[in-house]
Amino acid sequence: MMKKMILLWLCACLSLSLSSQEYRWAKDIAYTVKTDAYAVERLKLDVYYPEGCTDCPVVVWFHGGGLEAGAKEVPAELRNRGYVVVGVNYRLLPRVTVDQTIDDAAEAVAWTFRHAAEYGGSARKVFVTGHSAGGYLSMMLCLDKSWLARYGTDADSVAAYVPFSGQAITHYNVRKMQGIQPLQPTIDRFAPLYWVRPDCPPFILICGDRELELYGRYDENQYLARMMKLVGHRQTVLYELDGFDHGTMVHPAFGLLEKHIRQVLEGRK
Repeated sequence: MMKKMILLWLCACLSLSLSSQEYRWAKDIAYTVKTDAYAVERLKLDVYYPEGCTDCPVVVWFHGGGLEAGAKEVPAELRNRGYVVVGVNYRLLPRVTVDQTIDDAAEAVAWTFRHAAEYGGSARKVFVTGHSAGGYLSMMLCLDKSWLARYGTDADSVAAYVPFSGQAITHYNVRKMQGIQPLQPTIDRFAPLYWVRPDCPPFILICGDRELELYGRYDENQYLARMMKLVGHRQTVLYELDGFDHGTMVHPAFGLLEKHIRQVLEGRK
């Protein structure tokens, strides 16, 4: 169901720490078995985690940047919130092709499942999210199960996928590498829309204002949400954040991420 709201009150809530818990960083951890020079250089992640915690929710965060820029990060909105946060680097276009980039994302999520407990996290409470290009990667891992299966991980083991402003059709920079202009849409096997299915975990789509979003991003997500419902998925939710563009939607979207983390975990009690 499409939900349309302004979340300023959630922004204020995000500034509050859940506790006086101490947090630590583990930085530049290599997560790959790949051996090419670019993979060795690039495929690292950071883990931000509460000291002495056990069985904590884990948030995997993929940065934005159009698949061709950006670097791993742990957003300030996810710090001091009781989460283990994994900020991931992946290889960038055009130095690699998109299948290699998606494979990197899958490898990072599989690493998280194997190592979450070492940082106080629970493999039963892994949430996958990211903004823009990171949202696109989250969508692909959710809907096309083959990527995570390559690393012995079931995509349905993720507690929920929460992409922020992800591209539902073939990503515009993938199309650019094919000689296609950004406003000429295509849907192929690198489009989340190609893989709609009824049996995935909760799928929470968050976008900015439809009149302000990048390249019709909200409208793509709206169509994806509709198709997910038509194929029988009952846990797809779409939000439109009025008044926020592609960049500014990120901060209020964290409030929705936290809302759905709570809902998923409470539903398991």
